[in-house]
Amino acid sequence: MLEAVVLAAGEGKRMQSALPKVLHPVLEEPMLAHVLRALTGAGLARPLVVVGPGAEAVEEAFSGQAVFARQDPPRGTGDALRVALDHLGGDGPLLVIQGDTPLWRPETLRAFLADMAGKGSGLASAEVEDPRGYGRILRQDGRFLGIVEERDAKPGQRRIREVNAGLYVLDRARARSLVTRLSTANAQGEFYLTDLFGLLAKGEPVEVWRLADPAEMHGVNDRRQLAAASAILRQRVVEYWLDHAVSICDPATTWIGAAVEMEADVVVDPGARILGHSRIGRASRIGPMSEVTDAVIGHSCRIHSSVVESSTVGDRVTIGPLAHLRAGCVVGDDVEIGNYAELKNTRIGPGSKAHHHCYLGDAEIGSGVNIGAGAITVNYDGRAKHRTLIGDGAFIGCNANLIAPVTIGAHAYVAAGSTVTQTVPASALAVARERQRNIEGWADRRSGSRKEE
Repeated sequence: MLEAVVLAAGEGKRMQSALPKVLHPVLEEPMLAHVLRALTGAGLARPLVVVGPGAEAVEEAFSGQAVFARQDPPRGTGDALRVALDHLGGDGPLLVIQGDTPLWRPETLRAFLADMAGKGSGLASAEVEDPRGYGRILRQDGRFLGIVEERDAKPGQRRIREVNAGLYVLDRARARSLVTRLSTANAQGEFYLTDLFGLLAKGEPVEVWRLADPAEMHGVNDRRQLAAASAILRQRVVEYWLDHAVSICDPATTWIGAAVEMEADVVVDPGARILGHSRIGRASRIGPMSEVTDAVIGHSCRIHSSVVESSTVGDRVTIGPLAHLRAGCVVGDDVEIGNYAELKNTRIGPGSKAHHHCYLGDAEIGSGVNIGAGAITVNYDGRAKHRTLIGDGAFIGCNANLIAPVTIGAHAYVAAGSTVTQTVPASALAVARERQRNIEGWADRRSGSRKEE
């Protein structure tokens, strides 16, 4: 059975970071996430990932998406392959891919595997204008002889423009028989996986599959290459959606994650960022400078310069400008959330309105509710969070403080400026504020005392 191995044990010294290299973000996701997504799209879910320094962080970030084997200490890609072979056991074909190459497309991996089926061992190569940094493909009369890494290449070999793309298929039994013959006699003093193909070529033909788009093999070894990978992927994603019935008003300033899903007639305005596993329904508009992350937005919604994260929004909802939906919110159909409103871990029912300057945290709000300006659910007592329940059709006046845990009954009214600490029955009016007193002449007397001073 075909299995996949991701080599992700490199130390990433050129990144100059305590963060493991494969966790550095490309288009706001760890670069390893893009590799795993491409493998899943090619039918190879839960691959074996060989990890090295920072293994705990990588394993935690991708728990459930892969199995892991640790290379300790990291001694090169050839030794990482040995670790993988020891962990997997068995026979059959093995796809090997690098964890720091986030631009592979699933369809490319599928095409490569289809072409390699039944052919034993092989690799992908590409013809590039500037081969610096890549291993060169060595041939004699067109026949593959091996791969020489740039640090070990002679001047004539460095002029070769056919380079190793870092994508391999190996027969496990043959690889296991040869991996012990790898040597560290090279410029980096490491066991090279690429040397294995030179050993294979001495006894059997090695298939070389030419990659159509060399950008896919783009590897990340430093911050410049990281930024370049994000730019390539961002442009690719934007172009995909422009071809799939989405209007992107300014592609140069728009960021759309690789895992985002959108329906027809969505409009994305300049400066918007749609990230993570967000889904945007048909005819919705993501306004300028909005950020939507891991959220579901229904159809015909308008997000005006606002932030929505890890929440679910119904149909025909308007949010903003400058509103913030924090994690855990569920917003019903036809809801209006206005400027400077903040919601956290709150459900708000269909047709309700929270137009401006309010905070709704840990609340359950029914349908047809009106939340006045400055209203607050006081959900935190310094030690624990508490919930506020607001029934259908209730009216919460401006600058009301609802001290949780508290329940406001259906169709109840809370007068403006009230601080509510007890249940308000259905259809009742709650007035919880000190009675107004007017002290005649107070301002004049105060002014006179200042003059005397």
